Amino acid sequence: MQWKGVIPAMTTAFDRELAVDHEAMAHHAQWMIASGCSGLVALGSLGEAATLTFDEKVEILRRLRSTLPAKAPVVAAISALATKEAVALARAAEAVGCDGLMILPPYVYQGDWREMREHVGAVLRATRLSCMLYNNPIAYGTDFKPEHIRELAENYDNLHAVKESSADLRRVTAIRALLGERLAVFVGVDDAIVEGIAAGAVGWIAGLVNALPEESVLLFDYASAGRQQETFTLYRWFLPLLQMDTVPKFVQLIKLVQEKVGKGSARVRPPRLELSGKELEEATAVIEESLQSRPRLAPLPLTGVML
Repeated sequence: MQWKGVIPAMTTAFDRELAVDHEAMAHHAQWMIASGCSGLVALGSLGEAATLTFDEKVEILRRLRSTLPAKAPVVAAISALATKEAVALARAAEAVGCDGLMILPPYVYQGDWREMREHVGAVLRATRLSCMLYNNPIAYGTDFKPEHIRELAENYDNLHAVKESSADLRRVTAIRALLGERLAVFVGVDDAIVEGIAAGAVGWIAGLVNALPEESVLLFDYASAGRQQETFTLYRWFLPLLQMDTVPKFVQLIKLVQEKVGKGSARVRPPRLELSGKELEEATAVIEESLQSRPRLAPLPLTGVML
């Protein structure tokens, strides 16, 4: 697959009994692709993967792949407590027709580089799919440094991209300095996308795109084209919402924005609970103020999948 453009870290829809709502997910996926997104990542942190069973994960991937046209890539986020389970999920993702993998470090255990190299390597060896490494030391406590990423790239031909979520934009330039065009570098923090593109990133694994795909794609296109005036007009408006992607309750917040725009539900699986009280009031005020002042800007040609 080709790693570029805006690829949503897709939320997982739940019905009133908190079972996976596959029909809602199909409509949501189709809408985001039609809005110009380049593909989808399912089962990531924003997708509440830690609350999903193995079978639920595989069924989500199977249905998304059958729902979308072949030219819209479906990427499976691979996260597990144990390497054996991560390998099994990678193989299952390939079997149901996924186009790529996004490999996370194991949850909970914060291993050293020797251990993490073997964990990621086991997943890379288990599949022929094109793979992205996900680096998020803030959330997972495991830091894949640029020299680690270079070592993986030198040893595995199917590692094609990295999602850099350290929030340190120097990492984008450091990876590019070590590897040139060998890996596609993606920004994984919503409120750093414009700066990340300026540093050389070619893609965005995005969160608020679940509620606002047209604005997300337009922001990416403007920034990539060097249209500074339009970029910063849109970015200044978008920032209060994009910053919701960078706090502990980012899942609840992004799903709330989806609900407010009529493209989803705020339902989450425990241990998460929906926002309430002052938290809900404050978030709702930010969302409603932003939605009331949505800018009207002329689009560039879409970077995503043309249906």
